Amino acid sequence: MVHVLRSELLRLRRPSLIGSWLGLTGMFAVLINTAMFQFVADGQTEGGPGATFPTLDELIAPTGLVAGLGAAATFFGVVTLAFWAMTAATDYQTGLIRLLASTEPSRWRLLGGKTLALALWTAAATLLALVLCVLVAPIAAEGAGVSTDAWRDIAAGDIGLAWLHLYAACLVWGAVGLALATITRSAAVAISVGVGYVLVVEAVVSAIVSDLGDWLPGSTLTALAQGGTAEVSFGAAAALGLFYGVGGLLTAGIVQRRRDVTD
Repeated sequence: MVHVLRSELLRLRRPSLIGSWLGLTGMFAVLINTAMFQFVADGQTEGGPGATFPTLDELIAPTGLVAGLGAAATFFGVVTLAFWAMTAATDYQTGLIRLLASTEPSRWRLLGGKTLALALWTAAATLLALVLCVLVAPIAAEGAGVSTDAWRDIAAGDIGLAWLHLYAACLVWGAVGLALATITRSAAVAISVGVGYVLVVEAVVSAIVSDLGDWLPGSTLTALAQGGTAEVSFGAAAALGLFYGVGGLLTAGIVQRRRDVTD
């Protein structure tokens, strides 16, 4: 497993790949904080597809400093899904999977090493989002006239917990992207399915059956990133997130194990 992990980490160190991943994550972290405080200060709480803005009371609370992490959880998740999918699909599109399978016969170890490597980079990306959120939020709040007096009382544990919630949600997004890319062997198809589901399918289902919408994957993972919501408790979100994440990895592993990579 160790040599598989080292191999995957080495392959992931491509400047174009990591630069794009971290760049998109940083862009969304800055944009969500810039927009969120202005919109909430103006009395708007509907963030639109992919964004769920907190209330003004939640923003002026101590944890308002890191509220942007939960508000943009779907954006961060889709970015994670995309890069996990691209990494998995590239192995098939380039034929590299044949070489990997010949050097490491255990398909499960191959999947485990790739998952661990991607999980480490996901930790780095979400940590970047946290740092930028902490840096940008005070500036954006001041510009929107939102009080930040209570932010001085936020504990380090609360900041760490906000990062952990986002990281857990992004891991599930990544596992789903990995499964889709392994099944389809196409990054474009996997990303299209993931983004299309979040922006179209889930939005339509939620509009038709509002009660069901809170329990769909996108809404559930947003609740997980926010540490629970009024509609979905953190415990329920964590349980469903674990189900989706493990299901995605098992699906990817079974497909990869049974697929003939010599064709």
